[in-house]
Amino acid sequence: MDSITLQGVLRKKGTKHDLNALRKSGMVPCVIYGNKTENINFALSERDLTAILNTPNSYIIDIEIEGKKHMCILYDKQFHPVSDKPLHIDFLAVSTDKPVVMEIPLQITGAAAGVKDGGKLFVDARKVKVSALIDSLPDYLTVDVTPLKIGDTFCAGDIVLDGVTVLVPKKTVICSIKMTRAVATDTAAQAAGETAGEEGAAPAEGAAAEAGSDADKKSSK
Repeated sequence: MDSITLQGVLRKKGTKHDLNALRKSGMVPCVIYGNKTENINFALSERDLTAILNTPNSYIIDIEIEGKKHMCILYDKQFHPVSDKPLHIDFLAVSTDKPVVMEIPLQITGAAAGVKDGGKLFVDARKVKVSALIDSLPDYLTVDVTPLKIGDTFCAGDIVLDGVTVLVPKKTVICSIKMTRAVATDTAAQAAGETAGEEGAAPAEGAAAEAGSDADKKSSK
């Protein structure tokens, strides 16, 4: 998995007033915890944070504070309800010898057979939570929709990757091919036409039989 390095600055835990002053200076209060590490209170530049907040990608994040690097993953984030600016970011310390739990983005590939037949692809999930050692974590999970026909679905249980455990229920729908209104209308019209044809054939056959019977009667006279 790709990694990214961010430069952090140590800070005191401080009061609400201190935190607001920190934010006004363009910095965002953060904390690192977990993996038997004492909580580290620090701050990151709001501008630098865009690299991990304004992207669908997931990263292993190396946070460098006073010359020491801390390997982390993004764990939680809080935003202002009006301005949508980051208020506080939590990072979870990780190591190479223990499985890491994180959400991995999905990459949809292929041209679905059902779409070629007039169906439409619906994507229900953009990321999936998995567990794996850092060396086994992929940058993304590939979902090939090529064989999917109208009415087919691709579920979390269909994702198979060595060394990676998918943590969402197997029946969780990732994407599906559904019939469009136009295809449904055409199918219904076609079915109605076939039914009408079958119903029209019966009287014709009955009339032919009746005509044959009349002919037999005349010949017998």
